[in-house]
Amino acid sequence: MTAPERMRGVVLTGHGGLDRLEYREDLLTPVPGPDEVLIEVAACGMNNTDINTRTGWYSKDVTEPTGNEVTADAGSWGGALGFPRIQGADPVGRIAAVGHDVDGSRIGERVLVDAWIRDASGELDKAEYLGSERDGGYAEYVKVPEGNAHPVEVGLSDVELASFPCSYATAEHMLHRAGVSEGHWVLVTGASGGVGGALVQLAMRRGARVVALTSSSKIEAVRALGAEVVLDRGSEHLAEGVVAASGGGVDVFADVVGGGRFPELFETIKRGGHYATAGAIAGPIVSLDLRTLYLRDLTMHGATVLPPEVFADLVSYIEQEEIQPVVAATFRLEQLRDAEEAFMRKQHVGSIVIEVKR
Repeated sequence: MTAPERMRGVVLTGHGGLDRLEYREDLLTPVPGPDEVLIEVAACGMNNTDINTRTGWYSKDVTEPTGNEVTADAGSWGGALGFPRIQGADPVGRIAAVGHDVDGSRIGERVLVDAWIRDASGELDKAEYLGSERDGGYAEYVKVPEGNAHPVEVGLSDVELASFPCSYATAEHMLHRAGVSEGHWVLVTGASGGVGGALVQLAMRRGARVVALTSSSKIEAVRALGAEVVLDRGSEHLAEGVVAASGGGVDVFADVVGGGRFPELFETIKRGGHYATAGAIAGPIVSLDLRTLYLRDLTMHGATVLPPEVFADLVSYIEQEEIQPVVAATFRLEQLRDAEEAFMRKQHVGSIVIEVKR
């Protein structure tokens, strides 16, 4: 394979609205460094982090739910972001070129990408994220460290594979941190979304039992994912329903929603249980009664920079067909603004994927 000097891609020119996304056909193709590989991108999944980074939602100045067109100046995982930036954390494709320290036999491999670029020291503060601190997969080519490109052998399409990395790795990290195992009851909020749907499948893979929350219009779709109990998130007596369904409360509350119903749902965790979060789409500022936390001996987990073994495990689940992709819609690269508009409407179940390769 020989990569062209120029490539198509979408660049984020600054924090703000959809007008900050520019489709271009004259971007310089990246050149892999000594320990890097260059991937020809076939497809790339879309995630909340794309919208959150564009709007600057990660700034402490923003207290609104995700998806609102409220912008701030500092909007990446680690603070201020450099522009222009190519977003996209979920590239899937084939290795087109390698740096001089990488075995040339890797050229042509089909790979999934672990989006967390870790420092050799292992310090979490030095980790960078693809599509945030580094250019990502909303372009024809992307370069990543060799160890972040995981070979994958499975009969799924590129679009189907691109629905996995960020959402499912995030979900697996949450369950890993909370120690979910066979027989546990797990409460999953936002169960129709990418991470929420992944939580349902991955918790069940561990032998857990799931109470999933979603809007009334999506109950059947979430039930089709295999959740044992699916409840309408708008129910007046939601917490009581969770407690009744789980026979007295849940062992783990896996939350990507936060927002106004957090306090009552937090009360459904049994003594000695766990709370894990990797998002707050309904709002990041919540009320917590500390007496519930300490009197019930609960443990709280934030899940962002996942250990490398979590992504490796995820690839093995995919290859063994223990989890299934859920693709809601696909868009072409030049339709990225339209894709983000559809994503923010939250009418879909599963993942939205950008088809990059023509």
